[in-house]
Amino acid sequence: MKVAVNLLWLVPGVVGGSETAVTGLLRELAEDPPDDVELTLFALDEFGAVHRDLVAAFPTRLVPLTGRLKPLRVVAENTWLARRLGEGFDLVHHMGGVVPLVGSVPSVVTVHDLQPYDLPENFSLAKRLYLQRTLPTSVRRARVVIAPSEFVRRGVIERFRIAPERVRMVPWACEPPSSEVSVAEVQARYRLPRRWFVYPAFTWWHKDHTVLLQAFAQIAAHEYDVVLVLTGGVGPAEEAVRDQIARLGLSDRVRRTGLIPRRDVLAIIRGAVAVTWPSRYEGFGLPALEAMQLGTPLLAAGGTGLSELVEGAGRLLPTRDPAAWAEAMAAMLEVDDDERAALAVVGRERAAHYSLAVTAAGTVAAYRQAVAEAPAPTEDTEAPAPTEDTEAPAPTEDTEAPAPTEGTEAPAPTEDDNGVAT
Repeated sequence: MKVAVNLLWLVPGVVGGSETAVTGLLRELAEDPPDDVELTLFALDEFGAVHRDLVAAFPTRLVPLTGRLKPLRVVAENTWLARRLGEGFDLVHHMGGVVPLVGSVPSVVTVHDLQPYDLPENFSLAKRLYLQRTLPTSVRRARVVIAPSEFVRRGVIERFRIAPERVRMVPWACEPPSSEVSVAEVQARYRLPRRWFVYPAFTWWHKDHTVLLQAFAQIAAHEYDVVLVLTGGVGPAEEAVRDQIARLGLSDRVRRTGLIPRRDVLAIIRGAVAVTWPSRYEGFGLPALEAMQLGTPLLAAGGTGLSELVEGAGRLLPTRDPAAWAEAMAAMLEVDDDERAALAVVGRERAAHYSLAVTAAGTVAAYRQAVAEAPAPTEDTEAPAPTEDTEAPAPTEDTEAPAPTEGTEAPAPTEDDNGVAT
């Protein structure tokens, strides 16, 4: 079975936890390849530069595009990729949630979440319209849809009226956490005191840094040797986060690390009083899994895909309730060594149920199902006619994806880089 993997959506360092999950899955498939599946990767030049081990492990075709310009990526999927999928592939796995309009090879699509429908206010008008138009078409055209949690799986089935047997829940996982960087090293490197809370997240609107900052301000007023560490890159809520830190007088009590090596983030998590995760929308919540793997107590917002992962192994709190978060954080500061050890055991036991081997097996099972089944076309599987907002040029022999030029250098992430990958 020759399977093409569409990674043109994966801009390294921008798409967040989905990059960790996808690259971990691919490394697992490279280390323990199934006998009946041969993968070929289609990705951006930048992906090849960052993930050289994967390019060495699989046949790989790279396109010379800056991934931060989404219109070029959409064009490339419908021209450059569409032509190359005609080279004898049995299946294509679109890992970024969208099946391009152009292309006839049977497909599997991974839908990370349904945030464009559930929290449309977090997206620009152009991206919201694009995703709300392409997601229904994508899940109906794909032979099998993969979702990382039952929360997302149920959403796909109910919102788009997809047959349940066509939507498989394949939970995300991540590579075993590294311990090559010590807690003492990150304490020195990032000027951390004896105690800290950590939130490893880009400043997307749905991550709700605002709630956490309001809660921590209550802690900081009474506890003078504790800080809040915010790791992760810049998102559309960055200015609001900076303004609130200043307004609450927390400039000396909040450490902003920006994007730092994963091994440093893991060491910061390992030494934290707790990981605080107030996000009001998650398809899965990979950093929460990493916290449990490391035995760090976890405070998380309930109500989305994160609840499935955390329930019983961490404390679930209401969203948008700073008082509840402040109370829970204060309680964590009082936890003794024995109670902390007990929390670590529970977290590690839950994390043990999530492995890259399980993710790889579920993904390969989806491939086999998709190739084995050839559903008859129905009216609701027709792709909509392109409009001005979604039109992609049809592939021709001399249509190549444009190479990057000085005028297409990658800008900083904007609100269009929110949650869902495209």
